[in-house]
Amino acid sequence: MATASNKTTILINQELSIQISLNGLSFCILQSDTNTICYLKHFAFNQKHTPFQVLDELKKIFKTTTELQINFSTIHVIYINELSTLVPKPLFHEDAIADYLKFNSKILQSDFIAQDTVVINDSINVYVPYMNINNYLYERFGTFAYKHFSTILLEEILQTEKQEQDQKMYVHVHTNHFEIVVTNKGKLILYNTFTFTTKEDFIYYILFTAEQLQLNPETITLILLGEIFEGDDLYTIVFKYIRHIQFGKPNTNYLLEVEQQTAHSNYILKHSF
Repeated sequence: MATASNKTTILINQELSIQISLNGLSFCILQSDTNTICYLKHFAFNQKHTPFQVLDELKKIFKTTTELQINFSTIHVIYINELSTLVPKPLFHEDAIADYLKFNSKILQSDFIAQDTVVINDSINVYVPYMNINNYLYERFGTFAYKHFSTILLEEILQTEKQEQDQKMYVHVHTNHFEIVVTNKGKLILYNTFTFTTKEDFIYYILFTAEQLQLNPETITLILLGEIFEGDDLYTIVFKYIRHIQFGKPNTNYLLEVEQQTAHSNYILKHSF
């Protein structure tokens, strides 16, 4: 296994998960033999970066963070961007893979297009990873696995809802965008991602989605995940319009050696191993 560090290291049972977006980088280390998360940290950018700027930041973090300067047994990479779309597996054709994204994303002719299989939904998630970052990670670590974050989000939510008999709306929050997943009796009804600047933007998209799907804000159960906390501006405005609100729980049993804000934060990272 290759490493860019000059330090002598010992191979240990630690897995590294890296969450990559144009707004920041997150790192999570799992001690697999004890089932313990021993490192979890987010590095936010002051402004949205290009993939090339993100790579520069990634190199700096690896160079300056002691916890990341070891030989990991496994590397997982998660890409967060809006450049993805779901295609029902029976309708998917490999030679048309770029066409699926053109309907709702602006892609370049030079973009590499990848795919994840969402087994529980019998669908294909088509998306654009950042290949300059993939190339760097391959040179540093060798073989690694990567997925789009929405693949993990959908797999975990649909697994949670598999035996349920009602409708639910999930909202997964990041710094400046969020995802809505709507299920009915365990089946996926809608998945979409929205950018927002204000709390008014945030509640508008939630209520608009509910209206379009004829979901009653008085009866629908709304489950919150990610970077939203009881008492903050986003939670307060949702609580004003939606009667039944819950915070989601991870489908994991990891022990934690690190502090975290809530059980529902870092939801994707915790399910990436």
